[in-house]
Amino acid sequence: MKNGLFITFEGTDGCGKTTQMKLLAEYLKNNGKNVVLTREPGGKGLGEKVREILLNYKGPVSDRCESFLFLADRAQNIDIIVNPAVDEGKIVLCDRHIDSTVAYQGYGRGLDIERINMLNGIATNGRKPDLTFVFDIDVETSMKRVGKEKDRMESAGIDFHNRVRHGYLELAKQEPQRIKVLDATKSIEQIHTEVIKIYTEYCSIN
Repeated sequence: MKNGLFITFEGTDGCGKTTQMKLLAEYLKNNGKNVVLTREPGGKGLGEKVREILLNYKGPVSDRCESFLFLADRAQNIDIIVNPAVDEGKIVLCDRHIDSTVAYQGYGRGLDIERINMLNGIATNGRKPDLTFVFDIDVETSMKRVGKEKDRMESAGIDFHNRVRHGYLELAKQEPQRIKVLDATKSIEQIHTEVIKIYTEYCSIN
């Protein structure tokens, strides 16, 4: 693993991806790996400001503006956090990345997916995650997990989140080597075991 690894965690809100990212980080650190945690939106510094706007701004936000804010945050995250760490041989774990924009703004908001893919390529300078976990769960369950206090994205409605879920599953069909879908209705321990298995298998063949 000379050049490190870039692993992303995806899924609809309330799917448990953040919990699984932290568990994998703990497992890796216990096995002597150098791990960096980040998220989109909201990596360190500038990203935190962008996250505040995206999730909590009370006024109207156009769908295209929303997409560009996510993309700006992504470019900052890749250039300032991800690339330097991976180049140093570290394992970067990221809570949401390119697939979120395709699922949420493409499938969810109905924006042109081909154009989003092109813009994602510009924002990341062509870098893609080495491995992506998608934690799949029905929308009704995910919304119950989120609870009553919802941010701007979480409040978008059942139909929107169903489209997002469908988007993730479509992406997994398109890139089965990179994107691995896990059943997020299982227990935290069961899912963690599956994450470790997939990670270990990936490392054994790469």
